[in-house]
Amino acid sequence: MLPMESKDLKFEEVNEGFDIKEAIDEAKRCLNCKNPLCVQGCPIEHNIPEWIHQLSMGNMGNAMSIINEKSNLPAVCGRVCPHEKQCEGHCILNKKGKRIRVGKLERFIADFDSNMGLIREKLTSKTRGKVAVIGSGPAGLTVAGDLARNGFNVTIYESEPEAGGVLMYGIPEYRLPKEVVRKEIRKIEGLGVTYVTNCIVGQTITIDEMFDQQSFDAIFIGSGTAKPKTMDIPGCTLRGIIQSSYFLRIVALNNSGSVGRNEVPVKKGDIVGIIGGGNVAMDAARTAIRMGAKEVYVIYYKGIECMTALQAEYNEAVEEGVQFLWETDTKEFIGERGRLKAIKAMTGEGEKVIPMDRVLLAIGSQPANRIVSTTSGINVDEKGYVITRERPYGMTTRKGVFAGGDVVNTPQTVVLAMRDAKKVAAGIGQFVDAKKLLEE
Repeated sequence: MLPMESKDLKFEEVNEGFDIKEAIDEAKRCLNCKNPLCVQGCPIEHNIPEWIHQLSMGNMGNAMSIINEKSNLPAVCGRVCPHEKQCEGHCILNKKGKRIRVGKLERFIADFDSNMGLIREKLTSKTRGKVAVIGSGPAGLTVAGDLARNGFNVTIYESEPEAGGVLMYGIPEYRLPKEVVRKEIRKIEGLGVTYVTNCIVGQTITIDEMFDQQSFDAIFIGSGTAKPKTMDIPGCTLRGIIQSSYFLRIVALNNSGSVGRNEVPVKKGDIVGIIGGGNVAMDAARTAIRMGAKEVYVIYYKGIECMTALQAEYNEAVEEGVQFLWETDTKEFIGERGRLKAIKAMTGEGEKVIPMDRVLLAIGSQPANRIVSTTSGINVDEKGYVITRERPYGMTTRKGVFAGGDVVNTPQTVVLAMRDAKKVAAGIGQFVDAKKLLEE
C-alpha cells in the first residue's frame, strides 16, 4: 500500500470527541454494575460508574469533581490511555463488542470543564511543607497536583522551555494536541504550583543546592527516561540513524514554530525505517508520513502477535500507509561516504538488503544519570533506575529525596506513571509531616 498524500495527513487531532448529546447517550448505556470491572481495570481506580452516572444526568460539574479526586490529567488520559486494555477492556459489555467508551467520555467531561470553566477548586493554605518536583511529565504533574491540593507549596523544575515533558515533546499533535496539555498544566498552576522552565537539574542547579538554598522539605525526581537505547551493530554511527524521541521532539518544536523545517531530520521523499514495535514506533512512523516521507516501514524482529503497540494505533498506521516488516532482524547498517543507504536484515526468507534514507530507533530508553551523578547518596540499580523504598513510599536512599515514574520503573504508559506518582505523593506527605513533628 502506498502512503496517502502528505497533504491529506495533517497534525490536527485524528480521533474526534463526542458532542454533548453523543456523550450523554453513551453515558446512559452504562449498566452501573454492582461490581464494576472497569474500576478494577483502571490503574488509578477511577470511580468510573459514578462520574458516568453524573454525566448521564447532565451534571457535568459533579462528574468533573469526581474525576478530580483521582486524576490530574483527565483530558490527556482520555486521549492517550490504552483504554482497550484497561477500563474499556474490562467493561462487561465488551463481551458483546459494545463496550462503554470510557476514554471518550472522560475526554468530553475534561474538555467541557476546560472550555466552560465549570470547576474552580478551592485553594488550600500552603502551610504543610515545601516540595520541589523535577520534571513536568505525567509523574511530576501528578505529584505536584496531589501535594498542592493537600497543603504543600510546590515548585516544578523543567529543563525544556515549556512544561509538559513527554506529553508536550514526545506524543504527536495528532494524538494529543499541545493546547490540551497546556490547559491541564494551567489547571495545576491554578492549584498554586509554580513552574521554573529552562532549568536543568544537575547542571543549572543541583539537588544539594535546592535543599541548601531553597529550604525544600522534600524533592521528587520525575525526570523520566531521557537516554534512548542504541543498537551496537556494524554501521550504527552512520549519519541518518536517528532516535525516534529526538525526531518527535524536533517535529513538535517545528509545529510550534520554534525551529525551522530544515531542522527536522526526515526530508520529503525519504524512505524511512522505524525499528521497534511499540507505540513510540507507531508515533514515529505516522509522523514521518506527515512530514512527507515517500515510504515508511516499521521493522520488527518478532511477529505481529508480539507487538506491544495498541491495536488501534497499528490499525491507524496501516490506514495511513505505513508498511510493516515482521520477523525482520536488523543486522547491519550499510552506508556510503558516512551516510546511511540501506539496512541488512535477516528475514524468514533469508538475508535481505533494504534501501533506507533514514532509520529511526524506537527500541526503548533508560534514565540519564545527570541528576544522580551530581547528588550524593542516591543509589541506582545495574540498569540505572533509581532504587526506592516502600516506607515512606518512593523515597530513595537519600533522605528526603523521592523518585517515581519511568526513572524508577521501566518505561510505562501515562496512567501507570500517574498511579506510581500518586503513591509517592502520599509518601512525601507522610515524610514531611513526620519531619515537621520531630522538629517541633
